[in-house]
Formats: sequence, C-alpha cells, structure tokens
Amino acid sequence: MQQNSSKNYLIPTLIIGVLFFVFGFITWVNSTLIPYLQTACELTPNQAILVTFASYIAYAVMAFPSAGILKYTGFKKGMMLGLGIMALGALLFIPAANSRTFGMFLTGLFVMGIGMALLQTAANPYITILGPIESAAKRMSVMGICNKGAGAIAPMIMGALLLNGMDAYSSDNLSHLALDQKNALLDQLAGKIIGPYIFIAVVFIILAIAIYFSSLPDIKNEDETNPDHQTKDRSSIFNYPYLWLGFATLFLYVGVEVIAGDTIQLYGNTGLHIPIEQAKHFTSFTMICMLVGYLAGIVLIPKYINQSTALKISAILGLIFSFGVIFLPGYYSIASLALLGLANAPMWPSIWPLTIDGLGKFLKTGSALLIVGIAGGAILPKIWTMISSYTGMQSAFWILIPCYLFILFFAIKGHKVGKTVNMK
Repeated sequence: MQQNSSKNYLIPTLIIGVLFFVFGFITWVNSTLIPYLQTACELTPNQAILVTFASYIAYAVMAFPSAGILKYTGFKKGMMLGLGIMALGALLFIPAANSRTFGMFLTGLFVMGIGMALLQTAANPYITILGPIESAAKRMSVMGICNKGAGAIAPMIMGALLLNGMDAYSSDNLSHLALDQKNALLDQLAGKIIGPYIFIAVVFIILAIAIYFSSLPDIKNEDETNPDHQTKDRSSIFNYPYLWLGFATLFLYVGVEVIAGDTIQLYGNTGLHIPIEQAKHFTSFTMICMLVGYLAGIVLIPKYINQSTALKISAILGLIFSFGVIFLPGYYSIASLALLGLANAPMWPSIWPLTIDGLGKFLKTGSALLIVGIAGGAILPKIWTMISSYTGMQSAFWILIPCYLFILFFAIKGHKVGKTVNMK
C-alpha cells in the first residue's frame, strides 16, 4: 500500500489488532476444548485431536474462495461476513452440547474456521503492506502480541469455565456409575460450554457492527501503487519459486506452532500423567513465551537484525527446544515444549514479508496461498497423534525436527530462490 502521510492508519491498525485478538482467542481455546471434549464426548486422544483438524482444515478449503469473495465484497464487507460466519459456528455449539454430539462440535469449529479464513485472507496482507516491507515483521509482531495475548488468556478463562472440577468426571469415577447416571453427569459437563459460546457469538456480531460504522481503506496489489514491483515478465504465481517455498515453510511452521500450543495439555495429562488441574495452564505458558518472542521482534527488527536473520535464529532455537522435548523427562519436557513458543514467535512475522515481497499483481493470490498453508495446523498435529499411538507421545515429537530444518533452509536460502526484488 502506498505510503501517504495524509492518511491516518491508526484506526485500521487498531481494527486489525482486534481481529488478531479474536483469531488468537478462538484458535488457542482449542487446547482447552481437546481435553474437555475428550471427557464430555468420551473420545480417544486420536479422536480428540480432530478439534484442531476441523479448525485448521477450513483454511485449506476456504482460502482461495476467500480471495474471490473479498474481490466481490471488498475488505470491509468481507470482514463483516467473516464475523457473521464465525457467530453462526459458535451458535452451533448449543445443539452440539444439548445432544453431546462430537460431530456437531466439529461442524461448529469448521464453520468458525471458514469465517477466520476469510478474515485472515484480508488481515495478513493488509498489515504486511501497511508500511515499508523491511519493517513488516515489526508490525506483524505487534499483531502477534494481540493474537498470543488472547492465546494466553483463552485457556485461563475457558479452563476455569470448562475444566474446573474435572476429577468428578474421571474414568475411574464414571466407571462406578450406572449408565443413566454417567450420561446425566456428562450431559451436565457438556452444558457448561453453551453460555461461553453464546457470549462469543454476541461478541462477533458486535464486532461486525463496529466494522460497519468504521472507515477502512481497501488493499491494492503492489503493481497498482508501486512501479518498482511490476511483474509483466511473470504470468502466474507458478513463476515465483520463493512463494511456493514460503508456502511450505508456513505450512510447517503453523503445524509446529499448533503442536506446541494445542497438544501440550494432552501430552501433559495423558502422556506424562500430570493432573488436568495443572495441565490446563500449560498452553498459557506457551503463549507467554510467544509474547516474549514478539516483544523481542518489535525491539530487534529491523533495527538490529533483519527478517531472514530472525527466522534463522528462530529455527535454530526450535531445533534446540525440540530435542529438549524429546529427551528431557517430565516437567522439563513440558518446559521445552512451552519454550517452543519463544522460538516460533518471530516465524509468522518473518515468513509473510519474505514470501509476498515482489509478488506485484499476484499479491492477493499469493496471500490466499499462504492462508492455505495454515492447514498445517490440521495435518501435523494429526500425524503427531498417529505416530504417538505407536511410539508414545514423547517420541512422536521427532516430527518437529525436519520441520525446523526446512524452516532454517528457507531462512538461509529458500526465500531468495527466483526473487528479483532485493529483500532484507
């Protein structure tokens, strides 16, 4: 977006910040929903992880349609539509809880994921090009603080509402009850979720109304505003190798981020037999580590280190902490998994600008492709649970190692492949 001092970008930035807060809350509440629904719907760990799958696979389904929808509706109406879809998904939790039907819960999560895909397709390129590309990681780090701040709060709030008193619903206690008594107790547990998700739906509707009365400029492709980014010599996104490498990198990054945030409670409780009253706070520890990483990014990028260097450091830290998760015992393993939040924090803010810089007229299409990459949060945790059923949960974290190695490759060389625009 062309820099223009006469424009005031404070309000658009605040609106996008609120949206990133919403993304964070809805995304990271999944870590609480996994153990909650595992008990309420009597699921195996392999079934419970479908909570994450349903949320993230929506990005793969909806990203490219989102680009078309935004072209038709415009940025503002597209955001309102996304929030409306998310409100509908939240309301589906009412019949899901009343019938204690896991499939209905997954449908609600998928519908909310569709709404978030629409919002993210607009919000990420918007904040990336709202200023110089060299400082995009700093702006996205600010958005990351909104996102992961919500991610730290969500498990605390929803954990207190949904997971308190879970000892009464343990398998040992339930096994001694008659079938009708057990079902009545589990129905009571499922009913806890109705009030919070009605409130969440109302918040989405209020945000949509607020956006209706706001003023937001539209996103333009680079070559509509900047003659230095003309792409007449490239006929499609397939002529940008670094875009596709960036897509693969984002896919793997989101996968390892979700593994660090959404599986930590399951791993602590089921894998290491840590009581759920303690394990329910573990995701907040991961989010706090990510907040520290985002703050570091704001201070360091681009004044002291550039975006590619930040990504290199992050990938190396990811490898170190991953080995800690695999080889250290008990709470030390949990601490290493939480510390992956610190390693992961600069990745999203760095991968986006390194990948979309120089796309010109393909900016929106390239951004939609990156949104598809968010589906890594559906695929990799599912692979982790499948591996864990054979190797045990701790050994399954070996899946992290090749992911961080590829991210390191992209930071060192991959983001330069086929790029003609000089990117720091």
